[in-house]
Amino acid sequence: MLHSLQIKNFAIVEHLTLQFSLGLTVITGETGAGKSILMDALSLVLGERADSTIIREGCETAHIAAKFTLPAAAKTWLDQHLNLTGPECEIRRIIYQTGRSKAYLNDHPVSLQILRQLSDYLIDIHGQHAHQSLLKHDFQRQLLDDLAPDHTLLSHIQHLYQEWKTLRQHLQELGGQDRDARLALLNYQVQELAEFELTAEAIHTLETEHRQLANLQKLLDNSQQALQKLDAEEGNAALTYLTQAQHHLQTIQAHDDRLTAPLQLLENALIQTQEAVGELQDYLQKLDRDPQRLDQVERKIAALQDLARKHKVRFTELPDYFNRLCQELQKLQNYEEHIRQTQQKIDQVLQNYRDTAETLHQQRINIAQHLGKHITASMQQLGMPKGHLLIAVTTDPDALPSPTGWDEVEFLVSTNPGQAPKPLHKIASGGELSRISLAIQVIASQQSGVPTLVFDEVDVGIGGSTAEIVGQLLKQLGQQRQVFCITHLPQVACQGHHHLQVTKTADQHTTHTHVKILQFDQRVEELARMLGGLEITTQTIAYAQDILQRCHPD
Repeated sequence: MLHSLQIKNFAIVEHLTLQFSLGLTVITGETGAGKSILMDALSLVLGERADSTIIREGCETAHIAAKFTLPAAAKTWLDQHLNLTGPECEIRRIIYQTGRSKAYLNDHPVSLQILRQLSDYLIDIHGQHAHQSLLKHDFQRQLLDDLAPDHTLLSHIQHLYQEWKTLRQHLQELGGQDRDARLALLNYQVQELAEFELTAEAIHTLETEHRQLANLQKLLDNSQQALQKLDAEEGNAALTYLTQAQHHLQTIQAHDDRLTAPLQLLENALIQTQEAVGELQDYLQKLDRDPQRLDQVERKIAALQDLARKHKVRFTELPDYFNRLCQELQKLQNYEEHIRQTQQKIDQVLQNYRDTAETLHQQRINIAQHLGKHITASMQQLGMPKGHLLIAVTTDPDALPSPTGWDEVEFLVSTNPGQAPKPLHKIASGGELSRISLAIQVIASQQSGVPTLVFDEVDVGIGGSTAEIVGQLLKQLGQQRQVFCITHLPQVACQGHHHLQVTKTADQHTTHTHVKILQFDQRVEELARMLGGLEITTQTIAYAQDILQRCHPD
């Protein structure tokens, strides 16, 4: 549930802090006083997009913060996605003059997408134009799916659809009209590249040989100098000195055993130096001194570099590129087998899709029957005693797969006896559509597990005894949930467990919005204003007091 809402420098609100409780909270006030600002602020803190125009005139930033007690589903979601635990969460949103904003969840920076996903577990907001969305078939189908006890079927349908779509696209590519042209091009490219030894090892060997040939003279000079330092005929070399040092120590070793260790090291050094001399002599003998070989290698590298530029790849990427072309060529050459295999996969995915779509169809029918009965009962309470709502769920198994299955969902309504049910958009009366929309929203809210519900002037277009019933329905909802209702109807306002009044004051320079929690006498005055208009009489006051006492006899 929503515990508190803090608003600073938002629209015409300078600073506002509100504490909330369970039950039905009604919000009233003159038109233009700023009642919907509270819901706009709540929507922003839950991830709606914002721009700098909502910042109070003369201010740099707008701040909104809301604190919630978390239901079990929200706790699980936060633990899985953000590794956050605890019974409560605080969401803060800061909007800047640049149009940018920052959002924090328990002081951790989060994205707006995270807030929108979390809000699904915290709050449902029903706007005054909800009946316009209700006319759309997609919205009607989504309403059924939202009330499903388990969303696994719909997720599975979406996965199968994506798999089918990918396989179908692959099949079209295999049998496309440009296959012959692509096959001819690949044959030419593969033959052109096959003239060279295009393996990673061959390219590395070629580069190594080029590096050696390009530095041949340096390799010769330095290797010969090193060999001369190790073993020279004149005797001024490492081997000569090592041999002499060995001889000197051997002549005195018998007099001191401690000379055994350095003598052993000298012998090892002598052996390793002799091996190094042998290796260098062998290296110099085998070193390629052919001056024309360098020219051959450079021409080969230049040809490969031209080839790489032609195919728009790097020189070192030629082996991988050649392999990819060979694999694609093989697939196109054996396309009939690939088509057969791909078609088998498509058939299997389609069969899985059909089975899942049929199960989803049955689930939707069950929900539709249950929901239709409850909405019909609610309609009849709302001044439509003969009203009846039927939710039709039809399917076309011959249609192509879609992310939502094969079902078409349509809400059909009959408002008078003997009248065949018709689609919602064919209902002529706006008042009837408003009442039907309200009935659907109330029943859908009862079925969902969201702890906080907001109804923003959804009672537009109704009045009299129907308005009183609407208030009673919302009050019943408030027995189990936290419910907010922005209303202009006294018949609804009197049903609230709590009453907030929104007022606006202005001087020559600034405008301010204020929100006050009303006590009993103050509620009587506000209800009288809503009942009596410009002139409030003692009879109006008495009537307001009477209806409030009847709603709250305790």
